[in-house]
Amino acid sequence: MDTIVIRGGRPLEGEVTVSGSKNAALPLLFSALLTRERCVIKNVPMLADVATALQVLRHLGARAQRSPDGREVIIEARDIAHSEAPYDLVKTMRASFLVLGPLLARFGRARVSTPGGCAIGARPVDFHLSGLQRLGANLRIHEGYVEADAGRLRGAKV
Repeated sequence: MDTIVIRGGRPLEGEVTVSGSKNAALPLLFSALLTRERCVIKNVPMLADVATALQVLRHLGARAQRSPDGREVIIEARDIAHSEAPYDLVKTMRASFLVLGPLLARFGRARVSTPGGCAIGARPVDFHLSGLQRLGANLRIHEGYVEADAGRLRGAKV
C-alpha cells in the first residue's frame, strides 16, 4: 500500500473542489424521465458516458443540455416520444440500461437492448431486472432486447 507522509508541523487548511461522480450522475440523468418538470443536476462530470446518456435522452425526445459553464445538466422530459432506447447508443455504455425503469414507469412499456448487445447472464443487470419484476413488471428477452410492460408498477420489498 502506498503511503503519503507530510512533514511540516503546521495544520493544513483550505478548500478542495470535489469533482462529480459518473456513477452518481448517470442514474440521476435517466431519472429525469420520471417527471415532466425541468431538472437541473449539478456537478455532473464532463465524460464520454455522460455525453452518451444525454444523447439517449435526446433520442427519446427530452431536451438535455449542459449549462454555459458546463457544471450543470438541464433536462426537460416533458415531450418524450419513444419508449425504446436506441441500440446503437445503449450498446456503447452499460449504464444506459438504467433507462429501462424510468421508461417503464412513464409509458407502461419499454424496450431496451441488453448492455453491449450481449446476452443476459449472471451479471449486475440481473438485479435490476429482478427488482423491476418485484415491482410488477413483465419482462421478456427477445432478439437482444429486454421488453418490459406493466399496467401499473407497485411498491414492493426489493
